[in-house]
This record gives sequence, C-alpha cells and structure tokens, in this order.
Amino acid sequence: MSVLRWSAAKIAGGVFVLWAIATAIFFALRLIPGSPEQALLGGPGSQASEEALALVRAEHGLDQPLIAQYLMMLGRLVTGDLGTSYSLKSSVVSLIAEQFWGTLLLTVLSLVAAWIIALGLALWSTRGGRIARGIASGLEIAASAVPHFWLASLFILVFSNALGWLPPVSVPGPLGLVLPVLTLGIPLAGFLGQVMRESMLDALESPFVLSARARGEGETGIRLRHAIRHAALPAISLSGWAFGSLLSGAVVVETVFARPGLGRSLMNAVTARDIPMVTGIALVSALAFVLVTIATDALDRVADPRLRARK
Repeated sequence: MSVLRWSAAKIAGGVFVLWAIATAIFFALRLIPGSPEQALLGGPGSQASEEALALVRAEHGLDQPLIAQYLMMLGRLVTGDLGTSYSLKSSVVSLIAEQFWGTLLLTVLSLVAAWIIALGLALWSTRGGRIARGIASGLEIAASAVPHFWLASLFILVFSNALGWLPPVSVPGPLGLVLPVLTLGIPLAGFLGQVMRESMLDALESPFVLSARARGEGETGIRLRHAIRHAALPAISLSGWAFGSLLSGAVVVETVFARPGLGRSLMNAVTARDIPMVTGIALVSALAFVLVTIATDALDRVADPRLRARK
C-alpha cells in the first residue's frame, strides 16, 4: 500500500505540473506583442488583410473568449492533440518526434559525463588531502558558475579554431557530440562534485568505515565498496533536477553549435510566436522531466533502505 500511495502521489504531482505549465504558456504567449492569427499568416510582415485575419480567427477559434480558447486547448491536450505548427504547417507531434531523440541523447550523455567528472573529483579530492580538496572545490565552484554560452564559445575557439581537433558545429557522428556534451556536462559536474565530496567525507568518518578499517580493508576498497555508495545518494536525488537543468541548457547549446533538437526548435517557435509548437515542446520537456524525477526517486528508495522504511 505504501508503494501505491507513493506512486499515486507522484502521478498526481506530475499531472498538476503539466497543467500548470500548459496554463502558464497559454496566457504568457498572449502577452507577447503580435497576434496568433498574424503568426498563422506568416507574421506581421505578411500584410494580411482584415478579411484574411477574420477568416483565420474563425477557423482556429481565436474569435472566441479567452477562457473558451483556454478550455479548448486543455481539451485537445487531454486527447494528445498538440495541434499544427503555425510556422511549419505540420503536425506538432511529428515535428517534436523528429527532434526529441537528438535532445534526449545530448541530455543523457551530458548527465553521464557530469557524473563521471564529479565522481572522479570526489574520489581524488577525498584521498589527496587538504590541498586536493581546495583545488577540487575551486574547480567545482568555477565550473558551476560558468555560463553555457561562454563555455561553448571558449571550446570552439580552443578546440576548433586554434587546435582544429573538433568541429565548431554539430556534425553527424561522435565527434559532433563532444563539445556540446562537455558544454552541458561541466557546469553540472561542478554542482554534483560539491555534493558528492561532502557526502563522501561524512561517510569516511562514519562507524561502518571505521569497522572496515579495523578489519584491515584498504583505503581504495573502503571508497569503492562503501563510501562511494553513500556519496552517490544525494547526487541521485539531484539527478531529476539536473535533467531539467540540462533540458533548459540545451536551448543555448543547440543554438550555438547549430545542432537540431527541441531547444533550437523552441527558440525558433518563440520567435515566430508559434503557440502550438511552444506549448508542445514545453509539455514534452516537462513530461520527460517528471518521468526522470519519478525514476530518480524510485532509484533513491532502492539505494537507500531508510527511505523504504518511511511510511
């Protein structure tokens, strides 16, 4: 029963998040200068006549009161109908399906890279003494504070223009992913590294570690078999938030590296005032975030028996 209650609470919370995001987008986009009917006819520069604008309003229900338009939008979303893109004149579902996997691959690889870097820093700094901890702390603070666009520009200047090792824009194949993945992963590694190091230091002073040392186990074994698990627990809890952070960072990274994906499509849709496309991308991103958050919470419960014991 506790598992069922936990699952029901997570699902209800996820549904509420999706409704809140859809509502916020619906009203926020109507505060942007311009009108949806102009966007449907090619933007303010199309010089559409009043008759054409009136026809488009009637066809898409834009002549209805705002609350009626809102309820119509919610009704379509409940049935899975995200509508048709104003600017691309194609189904939003099909357009998102084309771009989703590229963004998902970039996000997952960036999360893995951040975990590897953070774990490496935590293991090295906790064994290297006070100087190593100071160096690691400085690197983590610098990494977590650096903006994505600045780091992307630096990587392009160094590894593409100066050294010529990697392409300046995203190309098919593994080489095209290296710079975007590092640009997204390094700032996140700074946050995760700080949490992992402090958690590992606490674990190394715990009674179970003292018992392991008394049994004659070496420092490497203590860290890899005991301390690293406890160091990973808070980072696992943060992984859901991290996934959402990476999705938002993908907007900048995909634009800088000219990489196809949801982030770049979202920026183009906002510029074109493409309401169905903006709503669809935001909802799909939010749904992915909710699912990852639920998965990390479940993994947290598996890794930490104390959470399973709570009622």
